Amino acid sequence: MTERIDHSVRVGISFGLTSGVITTLGLLVGLSAGTDSRAAVVGGILTIAVADSLSDGLGIHVSEEAQGTRSPREVWTATLVTVAAKLVMALTFLVPVLTLELGTAVIVSIVWGAVALGVLSYVVAAGQGTRRWPVVLEHLSVGTFVVVAAQLIGSLVAAAVG
Repeated sequence: MTERIDHSVRVGISFGLTSGVITTLGLLVGLSAGTDSRAAVVGGILTIAVADSLSDGLGIHVSEEAQGTRSPREVWTATLVTVAAKLVMALTFLVPVLTLELGTAVIVSIVWGAVALGVLSYVVAAGQGTRRWPVVLEHLSVGTFVVVAAQLIGSLVAAAVG
């Protein structure tokens, strides 16, 4: 039973932290580029932290139930750990946004997100016994794509609306 609960904790942490980095960074970069408003970015981060954490938790909950191999306790463990990991990770991005000039905060947030995602990817690959750096580079490439796409979308919205 402990091994199965450990699986649920790993699922929740890996999904929650990854989603917390990717989703929050995308939103932060896009809103910053589109509005240049600290209030909009803070509101967006808080919204992501709460609404998307609960949404991701429900997604993991349904996914784990659909497998048909997990006990209710395992399903709820994965759900609650996902919500907590996503919530905490998303909220960490508030620190630079609230304490630095917005442009600097965006850069610091990108670096923080890359470090967090890189460390998580390294740990996951090590736990699977696979080569670490290809996994890290793959995950950081996806993160980079999200940041670039969000910047482009934010800039396009600013140009079209502003």
